[in-house]
Amino acid sequence: MRSLDMKRKQFQLLAGALCRLTRRFFRAFDKDNDSYVNMKEWIEGLSIFLRGTLDEKIKFCFDVFDLNGDGFISREEMFHMLKSSLVKQPTEEDPDEGVKDLVEIALKKLDYDHDNKVSYADFEKAVKDENLLLEAFGPCLPDPKRALAFEEQAFKKSKDD
Repeated sequence: MRSLDMKRKQFQLLAGALCRLTRRFFRAFDKDNDSYVNMKEWIEGLSIFLRGTLDEKIKFCFDVFDLNGDGFISREEMFHMLKSSLVKQPTEEDPDEGVKDLVEIALKKLDYDHDNKVSYADFEKAVKDENLLLEAFGPCLPDPKRALAFEEQAFKKSKDD
């Protein structure tokens, strides 16, 4: 099997993770929670996504990570995100144990008020102390090189302009 080849199960896991990620991004863009992203929400979302300030990006990523929209990132939500983003090793007896360990590490780093969940205030403080924590539970934002490439393509002038 070549390095880019995938078994059906691996493909299904990847596709499922992408689908969940798409739902989370949609929810972060849909500010009025009406199940539609209108033009204003789309433009504002892209603006934050591509060129947002640190504060805007913190809010965007928090909204993506808060899976049930209750204003907190719970232990269960962390487990779910970390489990779906890690590659399962065939030699691991119980891969969930490793994920549980990562959740505990994340809570120690992010949960400033020690209530076993991460509020927006906790997340904001942790990210401002250490910017790398912005995407602690998976990628939310394009890297600057890809964002610039997108902007160049999207705003390229045609020969007729």
